[in-house]
Amino acid sequence: MTTINIGFSAQTWEEYHALIAKRHVETLTPEEHKQLIQMSDRLEQLNVARIQALIQLATLRNQPLTELMQTLGINPHPEIVDYP
Repeated sequence: MTTINIGFSAQTWEEYHALIAKRHVETLTPEEHKQLIQMSDRLEQLNVARIQALIQLATLRNQPLTELMQTLGINPHPEIVDYP
């Protein structure tokens, strides 16, 4: 269950969103761009681990993945949020 709940800390999310906002207004420095790419790569890795753990749990429970996610309070169809 720990892997399912893995993710960025609140502070890291704030930094990530701040970098995305800077990207949208085209004020990212080269170093910030590199940092944003690294954070995005890490987030993708965490999401892959999370979905793999969810699939394993759904298999163990003999339950469809979307049903398991709803049971756990995880939105199986999140809206894509991006900053203008």
